[in-house]
Amino acid sequence: MVFAVAALVSFGLWSFPANADPPSKKKIVDVREMSVKERADLGEKLIFGSVGASRTDLFAIGKAQCPLCHAFFKESKMADPNNYPSPPYGPHFFNNFTQRIERLVASPQYKQRPRNTVQPEAFPGSGNATSLIEYLAESNVCPDCYVVPGFGMRDTRDRESPMPAIHKAPIGLTIDELIAVDTWLYVHDGKEPPSPQEIESAYRKFVPETEWQRPSSDPEIYPGEDRSRYVAPSGRPLDLTGQEPIGELFTKALCFACHTIPGIPGAVGVVGPKLDMMTTAPKRLKDPVYKGKATNVREYIIESIVNPSIYVVEGYPDNIMPKDYSKKLTQTVIDKMADYLSQLEEVKKPTKLQ
Repeated sequence: MVFAVAALVSFGLWSFPANADPPSKKKIVDVREMSVKERADLGEKLIFGSVGASRTDLFAIGKAQCPLCHAFFKESKMADPNNYPSPPYGPHFFNNFTQRIERLVASPQYKQRPRNTVQPEAFPGSGNATSLIEYLAESNVCPDCYVVPGFGMRDTRDRESPMPAIHKAPIGLTIDELIAVDTWLYVHDGKEPPSPQEIESAYRKFVPETEWQRPSSDPEIYPGEDRSRYVAPSGRPLDLTGQEPIGELFTKALCFACHTIPGIPGAVGVVGPKLDMMTTAPKRLKDPVYKGKATNVREYIIESIVNPSIYVVEGYPDNIMPKDYSKKLTQTVIDKMADYLSQLEEVKKPTKLQ
């Protein structure tokens, strides 16, 4: 019996050498180790939802949500005045946009001091951009630092930008993701992009250490630790059950990107009307232009979610809000949204709803 045990031990040592490598761990994705193409593909996925979607679906929107306000191709519907009654909500990114930015950064208009904006600097002492890559970084993390004339929030005289800081919640891009997005912008404009280290250095100028996002993600779910924050492709449901907190419903459905929703943190969008529905919905139902079938506030809200073009509030464009929420959202989710929105009054704080 002793000889048998010894033989088994010897066989084990022979089969599995003592210096064998330990089981490999998952490799963490780092954009600094990617090729330019891989970084650009990741940037396209973040902006448009998937690689290739930028040219195949002019309404494609990814986690970064840039296409809600910016046009990236001349043929984009956002860039076509025949499709939109009002201009884009942000400057376009085609026709040598990098050269336009370089000229802007060098212009007396950009260098003017003091700046007449609500936030002239990203943080005290940070200064402002001195190059193209710094301007992209500054614009992403401090949109109010410089507002392109004509693209400011309504009634602010270009002192305040409608764009959110995309490194913060609810969009919350990591530094890896910001590097990938800017890489795609350069490639899209036919330019050689800076290195990831150069892009990161530009962001560090405008993002204090207390707000710095750590650059790591599991490759199986990259980009973004929480893939449920993406808008699902047309026809695929969003990962929502209706049991989530009310704020999570509006965040994951991306309502916050276009609408101001009282009581929902980060919901300060201006592309669409403010959703104080107890105050505004009754007025819309009485509008002679209204052709829907709703008879009360709650029905109007549900109708607006599943068929947004049936009534378009004056002063706001049609065809921006997705028209397939009836497929993406369950009835439970839509009902919970309607319950919350139907008790929002102008100026007043909403009742806490779980």
